[in-house]
Amino acid sequence: MTSPLPASARLAWWGTAWLAGHVVTDLLLDEVVGDDVTHAVAGLAGLGLGGSEDVSETLLGGLARLRAEGVASFGAAFPVEGDPVGLGGPPDLNHAAIEAGEAVVVLLHDGSAVGLVPERVGPTTTWVAHRGARRQLPDVGEADRGLRSALLQSADALAALDVARWRPEVADRLTDLRHRDPLAAPPGVPERCVSLAARALHALEVVDLALEDDGGALSLHEITRREQAILPLGSAARRALVAACSPEVWPPA
Repeated sequence: MTSPLPASARLAWWGTAWLAGHVVTDLLLDEVVGDDVTHAVAGLAGLGLGGSEDVSETLLGGLARLRAEGVASFGAAFPVEGDPVGLGGPPDLNHAAIEAGEAVVVLLHDGSAVGLVPERVGPTTTWVAHRGARRQLPDVGEADRGLRSALLQSADALAALDVARWRPEVADRLTDLRHRDPLAAPPGVPERCVSLAARALHALEVVDLALEDDGGALSLHEITRREQAILPLGSAARRALVAACSPEVWPPA
């Protein structure tokens, strides 16, 4: 079954479990690659990590090279234009990650960081390495409270817009939070973070449904009101997903 988690979330969770010795390499690769044919890593040599030739290598080869350099953690980012949540720069990484909508920030024990941005072509994904920087992250508790608050506010705002009439499936999903599908997570991911990630993905699904094009049936004023009602939920959901997929801010075991 295909995981509902974005690729960067899968690499953050399963890469962290692999570093801690909770899962074997084969399971790491299976979970990260998912239904794709293959994943590769490119650009590490250009950052001074490993050999002199800057060529693409297997996912396992790239992760092994990073581990040899002293990886402290794998964490995810889910930025959009104007809201680079989960990123700390520099601009090259931010631009690539915003273009992709996601990235993994790899922190090394020496204090440096590497950003891995997935570039997908058909059934293959190449994680392109960029120089990274440490980032400021939302606390798990803060992100959780922010998501709960945004859900309530968006539900009220959409009700005022009569969401059940123009998007009955959005109204259904908003009231179906208790019946979301559970996420499969590796050992070591706090249960609170697994739950938070599931609710964040659910909220992002609601946002996508609410913003679907109606084929020109709405006026500009109506579109603006809908965006004002739902976009804050998308922002809160992405912050929640970043916190749930960033071991730097996980609560102590």
